[in-house]
Amino acid sequence: MASLADRVQGNGRIAAGLLFNLLVSICIVFLNKWIYVHHGFSNMSLTLVHFVVTWLGLYICQKLDIFAPKSLPLSKLLLLALSFCGFVVFTNLSLQNNTIGTYQLAKAMTMPVIIAIQTFWYQKSFSVRIQLTLIPITVGVILNSYYDVKFHSLGLVFAALGVLVTSLYQVWVGAKQHELQVNSMQLLYYQAPMSSAMLLVAVPFFEPVFGEGGIFGPWSVSALLMVLLSGIIAFMVNLSIYWIIGNTSPVTYNMFGHFKFCITLCGGYILFKDPLSFNQGLGILCTLCGILAYTHFKLSEQEGSKSKMVQRP
Repeated sequence: MASLADRVQGNGRIAAGLLFNLLVSICIVFLNKWIYVHHGFSNMSLTLVHFVVTWLGLYICQKLDIFAPKSLPLSKLLLLALSFCGFVVFTNLSLQNNTIGTYQLAKAMTMPVIIAIQTFWYQKSFSVRIQLTLIPITVGVILNSYYDVKFHSLGLVFAALGVLVTSLYQVWVGAKQHELQVNSMQLLYYQAPMSSAMLLVAVPFFEPVFGEGGIFGPWSVSALLMVLLSGIIAFMVNLSIYWIIGNTSPVTYNMFGHFKFCITLCGGYILFKDPLSFNQGLGILCTLCGILAYTHFKLSEQEGSKSKMVQRP
């Protein structure tokens, strides 16, 4: 009976963790879009706030013994910290200049780009059926972008740059974790302050610092509270992702991500009145089918690999 109670309690904790991640992940997208649309807060400045709050949050976590920091050579993290800046800045610029639907769908292109990078630069091979799932994903994204009545060429450029830098960052994070033998929180503990310092130097060259629109400008109390809340929620997203992967598996997190994908798309059309044509809907459905097929095949291959390892004498 005790073991059954423990399993129920464990499942309840996992369900609570997934629900929390769902709420904060959706909230950060809508909150950032609200800040851009209704307050006009600068993109890089908002990203800087996110990085600083994330580092402070991680500092508190390590003081509470949630994780143990590991001494790492900063020279090996410079490129990673720079790509961390780039992926967050370009992703936020994509959100700022596109509808939520186009922003969310463009992020799905990260999967094909990661596979291309790993194939051509790291000589990693993928099965034919995995490669074939990239066709509906790509076609769906193109369909949605082409028929988006709020299509913005600059937004498309930011979305493309965001996908490229995000893909590079994700590949490099995996390589660095393996090379340095650290987990994601230990790595982020060093990345966040380094990326904050880089943005602190870059912000004055691209955005006003003081005066109208500057990070230290005459913002209303409500705008400042929204920005601070955005930073706290961004940290909670990172923390909940780490907890879910640590307590379940990356596959569970990705499967759950498909649900968030659909909820975020629907929320964008409802909250921000983004128009949705039939062809856009077809593109969304096409991309979602490709993502689900990719996850199914990837899971099957991982299970097959585990079975072979178990059967090996």
